[in-house]
Amino acid sequence: MPSERDPAVAGTTQPRVGLFVTCLVDLMRPEIGFATVKLLEQAGCSVEVPESQTCCGQPAYNSGDRADARAIAQNVIAAFEAYDFVVVPSGSCAGMIKLHYAELFDEGTSWRARAESLSKKTFELVSFLTDVMGVETTGARFAGTVTYHDSCSGLRELGIREQPRRLLAQVEGLELKEMAQSDVCCGFGGTFCVKYPDISNAIVEKKTAHILASGATTLLAGDLGCLMNMAGKLQRQGRDIDVRHVAEVLAGMADTPAIGKAKR
Repeated sequence: MPSERDPAVAGTTQPRVGLFVTCLVDLMRPEIGFATVKLLEQAGCSVEVPESQTCCGQPAYNSGDRADARAIAQNVIAAFEAYDFVVVPSGSCAGMIKLHYAELFDEGTSWRARAESLSKKTFELVSFLTDVMGVETTGARFAGTVTYHDSCSGLRELGIREQPRRLLAQVEGLELKEMAQSDVCCGFGGTFCVKYPDISNAIVEKKTAHILASGATTLLAGDLGCLMNMAGKLQRQGRDIDVRHVAEVLAGMADTPAIGKAKR
């Protein structure tokens, strides 16, 4: 339920949330989107998915293509600015909207003001549930051991670390086994893995070694790009580790094939 301590939701029975689905979730793992909707509605939100939404513009931004990044940002701002909150099941996409959109526009312009306004109400999913809506438990069950990877954008840009662990601690049957260096990059980095594949591969090899050493049977994180990168490496190594977005476990929807595994 909404936290009365937060003035943004105090006295609001059903905040209107615009769900920014993200490209990877839409195209590769829609189950994450369904889990996100379930969690938000369970927390007391009214959820809508604007059809006009597109990519957040991060690939263009990170590649130095400010013109296309700016055009994409304008589309996203127009699609989402009417909502009370914008929620994103990805730290990297949330970070792009929250921290970098304003940089694309000159100070004193209307677009700069609109970008800054959107920034204030944009949140990564788990951060929104805990920090804004005051969710302490999702009532989920999960029989197994998990380890958690802290994605770079979520951790370093948005300060997301304890929030998912607090919710996971309340999942009945779940045991969290922390891996060494959980806060170290997995090697994905969006376009980084394309520009520097050898370095990316060396980084993810170290990451999978820590995952395996944890003894957990399931790997969780809050960014699908990171999860796909680690799942791909684990499969190439012949390791049978389930890889899932944290939303799937928190929503009690971890009964589908794990990321990268064929549907049966």
